[in-house]
Amino acid sequence: MRDPHSLYQALRDQGPVRPARFHSRLPGWLVTGYAEARQLLGDPRLSKDSARALELFPPGTAGAYASALSAHMLNSDPPDHTRLRELVNKVFTARAVARLRPRIEQIATDLVDAMAPGGSADLIEVYAFPLPITVICEVLGVPDGDRDRFREWTRPFVGATDAEELARAQRELTAYMDTLVAAKRAAHGDDLLSELTRVSDAGDRLSHAELVSMAFLLLVAGHETTVNLIGNSVLALLRNPAQMAALRADPSLLPAAVEEFLRYDGPINIATVRFTTAPVSVGGVEIPAGEFVMISLLAANRDAGRFPDPDLLDLARPAAGHLGFGHGVHHCLGAPLARLEAQIALGRLLGRFPAMTLDADPADLRWRDSTLIHGLHSLPVRLA
Repeated sequence: MRDPHSLYQALRDQGPVRPARFHSRLPGWLVTGYAEARQLLGDPRLSKDSARALELFPPGTAGAYASALSAHMLNSDPPDHTRLRELVNKVFTARAVARLRPRIEQIATDLVDAMAPGGSADLIEVYAFPLPITVICEVLGVPDGDRDRFREWTRPFVGATDAEELARAQRELTAYMDTLVAAKRAAHGDDLLSELTRVSDAGDRLSHAELVSMAFLLLVAGHETTVNLIGNSVLALLRNPAQMAALRADPSLLPAAVEEFLRYDGPINIATVRFTTAPVSVGGVEIPAGEFVMISLLAANRDAGRFPDPDLLDLARPAAGHLGFGHGVHHCLGAPLARLEAQIALGRLLGRFPAMTLDADPADLRWRDSTLIHGLHSLPVRLA
């Protein structure tokens, strides 16, 4: 978890597609090459159908994947995936997201204002987490007082945990989502979850279970990716002061810089579960039908065959084509929102704290124990 890039480089040198064992000794294939990852992310012979995938898990190894909350559009194939995605797609287009800019800027400004008097801070706790969770909860229509609870509820779904903690999180989160959906049906508001209840009640084939799992997906994906994009980006800048100085001197570089951060040390390690429905030839091997395929976006984005000097942070790099948000029909729906939040968050932070430095030995930083999420537990900084 501390240095996945060195491990992935060693594995890629041996072969970009290799048999491997994952959590609970789950057998499958690990993909670390860019060309191979891009090919497989767009291959319709790789399925994400959760019901069929559960049949392939050895007993007791499915973990959070076995939860009804995980039966959402990210774990589905067309035509179900297409139908579900179309219901929320209009909220996350670049044009729709742009209308959120003033509110995101206000949230970021309020957060840096609150940080300023302290002189030092854990940037994950006071900035990288509260900004995206506030935004996505406002988009969905989650009441203010409930937002901090989601951090504890969603953590077991994206990282290592014991069965008891996961079961408790599933029960409490399912009960909360059931109640929230019922409240939105009873009194529609000006938010996405209210809109989804309206289209469901209008007969748009969105069941209650689909509505609950959709809300869960949007909540988790709507903040986890951005929390760690912000945290990883700030750490990359703190460890590359010349690049940080260049970005501070020219904020117009921010959009391109965010693309490089996504490539250099993105927030997703291994993409969500896929399995083959037919034999697939890739990277010089043939993966049989009915086997799990784990695609490392983190590894693919450091493949020297696609990105020269991949271990170098270069904010002037043409980073188009990175796989930080995936590829194909499951390309991240919330990518425009995550990009905008990261640009605003980094711009406000660098503008307000020009002398910010890392307040810890990089070797002492703790990374989250997750094959899905690549991010820090905390990021101590001195603000001046």
